Amino acid sequence: MATFLLRRTFSMLVVLVLLTFLIFGIVQSPPGDYVDTYIAALQARGDLATPEDLEAIRKSLGLEASMPEQYVRWITRLLKGDLGFSLENRRPVIDLVRDRLPLTAMLAVATLLFTWTLAIPIGIISAVKQYSFTDHLFTFLSYLGIGTPNFLLALVLMWVAFVYFGWNVGGLFSREFLDAPWSWARFVDLMKHLWIPVIVIGTDGMAGLVRVMRANLLDELSKPYVVTARTKGLSEWRIIAKYPVRLAINPFISVVGWSLPRLMSAGLIVSVVLSLPTLDPLLLEALFAQDYLFAGTILMIISVLTVVGTFVSDILLAIVDPRIRIEA
Repeated sequence: MATFLLRRTFSMLVVLVLLTFLIFGIVQSPPGDYVDTYIAALQARGDLATPEDLEAIRKSLGLEASMPEQYVRWITRLLKGDLGFSLENRRPVIDLVRDRLPLTAMLAVATLLFTWTLAIPIGIISAVKQYSFTDHLFTFLSYLGIGTPNFLLALVLMWVAFVYFGWNVGGLFSREFLDAPWSWARFVDLMKHLWIPVIVIGTDGMAGLVRVMRANLLDELSKPYVVTARTKGLSEWRIIAKYPVRLAINPFISVVGWSLPRLMSAGLIVSVVLSLPTLDPLLLEALFAQDYLFAGTILMIISVLTVVGTFVSDILLAIVDPRIRIEA
């Protein structure tokens, strides 16, 4: 097990280093830089800037340096805990992340709990009652969930909430709680608004996991050890819960590493439609403005969460499934 952990730790560090090169290259790949965007904004307002002014701005922002020099500055700041300064928002990046990351993480965790709480039992029931009316119903709903665009589902739920319940569920807080300090009333208001983005973002993932759980459990139920357990007179649900479900749930554990980062970054359109105060709209804004320090930092946060989460998934799989420990 120690060798397994060392190998995974070394692989994680190598991947993180490679990701820094990849992310920096991606955010720098579009032609131009933030100053070009700034010039376009000035021209749109009818203002002009001299070449000397623009050169001074580039120099003050460090944009006159070569790409390798800019990369070294960026990664050095990240290692020191300095996330840089957002040119578009005129605020330190760490302040913007501190404001939005907790709400983004809360939404992702709530969506993951919603997905797992429904996907596992529905997948088990669908597999146990294969080809029954219940199985066909869950299969139809799964395909419907996979095929329905998230933004369309968000618009429908917003309309239903407003027309039939009189709730304005855009955002995560009501207007009076937007800048209010945390209190029980603010938490209750958050729960009133949280259910729509949780359902919208979680529906697609839940539908896919139901199909995975069903397929894996059907594969396990056909194996000889299940037949042997039945001949010994064990109850059907005890047989299913003790061994097949334990093995069929491995794919859920293997994807937990990228589930949270995916949820934190996959709700971009939903965040815009529902006006959610998460990191996704800020990332889109930073990319349009070519605010590469801010965009790179958000992408780096998501990448670190993905790599570290995958590392945790490997450890959990090694604990749950002895075959992985033996192979390692």
